[in-house]
Amino acid sequence: MKEKVIAIFDVGKTNKKLLLFDYNLKLVLEQEIRVAERLDDDGFECDDIELVEKWIEESIQKLVHSDKYDLTALNFATYGATIVYLDERGKRIGPVYNYLKPIDEKIPERLYRRYGGQDEFCRRTASPALGMLNSGIQILWLKTAKPEVFAKVRYALHLPQYLSYLVTGKICSEHTSIGCHTGLWDFDNMKYHPWIADNDINLPEPVPVGTYTEVVIDGKKVNVGIGIHDSSSSLAPYFSGNRGKFLLISTGTWCISMNPFNNEKLTVEQLDNDCLCYMSITRQPVKSSRLFLGNMHDIGVRMLNEHFRTTENFYKNVKYDIDLLRMLGNRYHGDRRAFFQSGPGSRAFREKIDLFDFKSFDEAYHQLMSELADLAQETIKLILPEKDDIGNFYITGGFAKNRIFLKLLAKAFSSRKVYTSMISNSTALGAALVIYQSLNEKEPELNLGLTEYLA
Repeated sequence: MKEKVIAIFDVGKTNKKLLLFDYNLKLVLEQEIRVAERLDDDGFECDDIELVEKWIEESIQKLVHSDKYDLTALNFATYGATIVYLDERGKRIGPVYNYLKPIDEKIPERLYRRYGGQDEFCRRTASPALGMLNSGIQILWLKTAKPEVFAKVRYALHLPQYLSYLVTGKICSEHTSIGCHTGLWDFDNMKYHPWIADNDINLPEPVPVGTYTEVVIDGKKVNVGIGIHDSSSSLAPYFSGNRGKFLLISTGTWCISMNPFNNEKLTVEQLDNDCLCYMSITRQPVKSSRLFLGNMHDIGVRMLNEHFRTTENFYKNVKYDIDLLRMLGNRYHGDRRAFFQSGPGSRAFREKIDLFDFKSFDEAYHQLMSELADLAQETIKLILPEKDDIGNFYITGGFAKNRIFLKLLAKAFSSRKVYTSMISNSTALGAALVIYQSLNEKEPELNLGLTEYLA
């Protein structure tokens, strides 16, 4: 008998994955491809959407005709801030532009001036001014810079909904993609911002993220989800079960702290400190803060490797030393720092860093991690409400394996329970969980790989 499975296409900027989950939401297959970027019509790098489309189509065909797996449902989780344009026949127009593509700053500036200024616009849309990373600005850029192309546009879809459209033919929008620093969503009134209608931009009204379409593919019935933004998808598994109020700290190149239980509106100060809102699968704002933690760590480690003439991964062997931290705490107290500039909100390295202050790599690395933990603590506090009753912190990603970082964070938030969560492919698991409910099956108990970490 063939095994019933749910297929998830997890489309990242670098890696594209196909993952199969069984009805206990256990991973049974994972395949990964890398798609080389191509150049758009301006000569800027972008995803090769034609190869992605071909990969999805061929993968679904293989699954439908598989002798081993019985495909019952599929869904899509992708990176955000990416718009795909369709003409009146439903055909894709042009490339999928890269959100890192530079933009004439006058385009968003004119928009901000018309709607209360940059601070008010960004506050109301919970979107720091990020150029093309605000996907609404991408649409405005196309209308302004390429009017002859924009004249052909009938629909604009975010990438998760476009990939779903390839299978279902349904034009949809949903809240997790719209609510992620797009500049499209009015968080004060929980609907599209007026600038959309004022500029005659046609966007579909959002439907719940759990919406699906039953599609017949070569005689096989499959429930197809409408897709989900990857950050919101990675948060979804933590809503399962009765876990109380929590804050998720996702670490890697970026440290993104997400608080689904803070209903206070974003302030200008928070926006200036790189805070924003995502939207959860329950259509609630998720107040979030960001820190370039992994990048800052790598820069610091390279400095230490060069100075102490150590190998690239030497830092992984450094053991947590509480006596060393106490000694360093006496040396660098108050707002004095060795690596980073002092002052609230400062995240820049000092112009002059004297590594001769340290007797060993271990000593310098402990100070680097102490300062990084302080910066992480500052960003976390930005998204804690005035009346804060968050009980649990869940730490995922690369720094969930860094014992020094964990000890320092657990000590900084000693009134909370701090857990590491070793859960593989949380983005795909969240997308599977969303579409799984369409199968009318009892939701299984998820193993989030939680380990409590004490200061």
